[in-house]
Amino acid sequence: MEKPYSTTINNLNDLKQYQGKEIGLSDWFHMSQDKINTFADVTEDSQWIHLDAKRAAEESPYKKTIAHGFLVLSYASQITFRTMKLNNIKLAINYGLDKVRFPNATPSDSYFRGRVFLIESEEIPGGAKYKLNIIFEVKGETKPVCVAETLSLVYFGSEEKP
Repeated sequence: MEKPYSTTINNLNDLKQYQGKEIGLSDWFHMSQDKINTFADVTEDSQWIHLDAKRAAEESPYKKTIAHGFLVLSYASQITFRTMKLNNIKLAINYGLDKVRFPNATPSDSYFRGRVFLIESEEIPGGAKYKLNIIFEVKGETKPVCVAETLSLVYFGSEEKP
């Protein structure tokens, strides 16, 4: 079983050397039914496939409730924080997403993690913009549950200037 790990990048100029490489693997996160229920309440997305265990057991191809895809995707920031340590920055901002797919379901009471790759980075005034590919895996499944390209902006801390 692969162990979680992270990559520490001491300054933004070093980002380029990690392009095209896997830079981290997160710990496992538990996808509880309570988390699914809370997400449904917050987003007002109460489809039976997420909330009705009896109906899901009878009618769903997964035979149990599943997490909302966007709930899984919402872990992208946490996975990034746990797998890529950027030193000498004062601010990091989610900039957006380029591509997101949900090729598989995340069943309730399962465990998932993120495998992170740095796709590209570029200098911007005062910092950098970078793109990560995060592959969300569920324990015991070979097909990922989410594949997302995330974009972030980071700005230099006081010790580092372009």
